[in-house]
Amino acid sequence: MIITEDIGIVQREAWAANRLPPVEEVRPGLWSIPVPMPHNPLRYVLCYVLALDTGLALIDPGMDTEESWQALVDGIASTGHHITDVRYAAITHLHPDHFGLAPRLRETTGAAIAMHTAEATALGHFAPDDVAADVEAWRVDLTDLGAPVEVVEAPRFDLVRFPPGTSADVVLEGGDRLDLPGWNIEAVWTPGHTPGHLAFVDRDNDLLFSGDHMLPRISPNISSGPGELDSPLHRYLLSLHATTALPDCEVLPAHEYRFRGVTDRARELMGHHDDRLEEIRCAVDAHPESTAWELTTRITWSRPIGAMDPRLLRLAVRETQAHLIVLADRNVILSDGGTPSRWSLAIPVADQ
Repeated sequence: MIITEDIGIVQREAWAANRLPPVEEVRPGLWSIPVPMPHNPLRYVLCYVLALDTGLALIDPGMDTEESWQALVDGIASTGHHITDVRYAAITHLHPDHFGLAPRLRETTGAAIAMHTAEATALGHFAPDDVAADVEAWRVDLTDLGAPVEVVEAPRFDLVRFPPGTSADVVLEGGDRLDLPGWNIEAVWTPGHTPGHLAFVDRDNDLLFSGDHMLPRISPNISSGPGELDSPLHRYLLSLHATTALPDCEVLPAHEYRFRGVTDRARELMGHHDDRLEEIRCAVDAHPESTAWELTTRITWSRPIGAMDPRLLRLAVRETQAHLIVLADRNVILSDGGTPSRWSLAIPVADQ
């Protein structure tokens, strides 16, 4: 473990070198632990460990694999503590790379699990009994987006199920203060990436635990579909705008590396989505009556569309759809209402 006052330099160097960063003491009694995400290009989740008088609290324990669990156990040991010292775990959102270890953590330590009410409600959606209904809902949705059969029917390797009865011990709303003696940490509701995504602001220590809401290098996936918000991108843009009112403090994200500049990064992300909306509008203009899938293959991505596996292709087409929903809400485009839906530019009222 190392102690550093240079914001994110060690983590940035590790990211560039394609290796895990070390455990770091970010502030007295606050550590970041990289928890590996096997077979995922994001490589790791940064779990944050906070010292309490009675033990430890965590933010996002990580993915449910044996490698991840051992990294969490070893990382906590390097801080001078034991995994059984954990008393509380705050969850930014239910994605398995963040929440996956929470049931095992609670079983091992008795820790209370805290999350936003929307994520707590969604926990039932991840129960084993819901597999068939969930798979069918995804199939119908992807078919309506025009995705090819090999994407629609591909196995859901990313499908994670939690033990029956898994629930939240603490349900949080935006503005709630976490019950962590010695810390003054407030939950900030930042919907978009998921309906109940939370960030956590610590004004005393000039910190924002941003989860996936705000990352230093990439934009988080904003997807439409079953279990998501009706217009997730609209809500995400509103969340980014609200974020600019927070203190311009150091950001402790769930992936990559920590950085400073809350307002600047929020504006960069809003600008990115403005550019993306215009790119998709132009694609609709050039190729009227296109499906979301066809538009997905005609716009730019960080990697070639042909190099994406089915999991990434699902994320891509659903992110395209999230942008199409915003353009439709702004009366820029319209759908023919068919299955699959086909999109064209809206005809201005003056031209009708």
